[in-house]
Amino acid sequence: MQLTTRSGATRALAATAILALSTALAACGGDDGGDGETVGVALITKDSINPFFVAMQDGAKAAAEEEDVDITIAAGAEDGDEAGQIEAIEEAIARGDEGILITPNGPGVNPAIESARDAGLFVIALDTPPDPAETVDITFATDNFKAGELIGQWAAAQLDGEPATIALLDLFNDKVVSVDYSRDQGFLTGMGIDTADPAVNGDEAETGSYSGGDYEIVCNEPTNGNADGGRTAMESCLSRSDDINVVYTINEPAAVGAYEALKAAGIADDVLVVSVDGGCAGVQSVADGVIGATSQQYPLEMASQGVAAIAELARGGSSPQVSDGLDFHDTGVALVTDQPVDGVESIDTAAATDICWG
Repeated sequence: MQLTTRSGATRALAATAILALSTALAACGGDDGGDGETVGVALITKDSINPFFVAMQDGAKAAAEEEDVDITIAAGAEDGDEAGQIEAIEEAIARGDEGILITPNGPGVNPAIESARDAGLFVIALDTPPDPAETVDITFATDNFKAGELIGQWAAAQLDGEPATIALLDLFNDKVVSVDYSRDQGFLTGMGIDTADPAVNGDEAETGSYSGGDYEIVCNEPTNGNADGGRTAMESCLSRSDDINVVYTINEPAAVGAYEALKAAGIADDVLVVSVDGGCAGVQSVADGVIGATSQQYPLEMASQGVAAIAELARGGSSPQVSDGLDFHDTGVALVTDQPVDGVESIDTAAATDICWG
């Protein structure tokens, strides 16, 4: 199926998303920046390379200036580096920080988070809820299941009843991280494919029916969330089947790597590639036809809202609250595509460019 570009949803949806995010930020406080003593906060991201986490760091720094917060930026050496994050948590405790914002690299970080909370620090997870979720005080994140569900619904509608031969390019295969299984399971649910354990990737039936017809899942491969991993994973999947026509990817760097492998195989124009992130580079990849649709999330909002929440709490204000019907504070998500489908709300790449990051 040749992917074509055509005008889609309006910028009004983007404006609505911005308004919702601004309202959420106000609900977390932040109106009294500069009042009281300086508050120490550590932001600990998975790495400092992925544009998503770079944007998160930028958002935290900007919010720290407004909130009179002394922000310390730290990160793992790479996605999955638990030891580096543990060291950063220990340093935050030793400094006497009031709070920590963290995108956990895996369950190995949990004991250090618990130690921080025992020491009186307020800990907010960003983007990636730990397992179990109550390891932290609260999580500020994208609804990752919904993000996956949106791109699954879009892919199913685009297929229009054609058989779906699917490659699932996940994050890891050696550890369990909620952002990984939530997006994967959300995608399958959006496609209309029955899942088994909602916290496990790869245990669904390899063949069956989706909402539009028959499907086959060729592979679940790890990418480590980067382009090299995406390319290698896609090459592995193509070695098993050259009939793949739908590729789910954990994020846009992995999607770009997958596209390179599909292009080298001469089938890129016949494959729907879907992803999650919504960074400026990813939105451009949608505009260029590399990615058919992506779910846009808002890392600057996660970080800025998190900084404001800890600052308010440290100054005697109220604790942040979870969103209605969820066990975390939802910072928003929007489907981005230039090929809209009936029944799936989306914004086009022009609107997404106005609010992208990175």
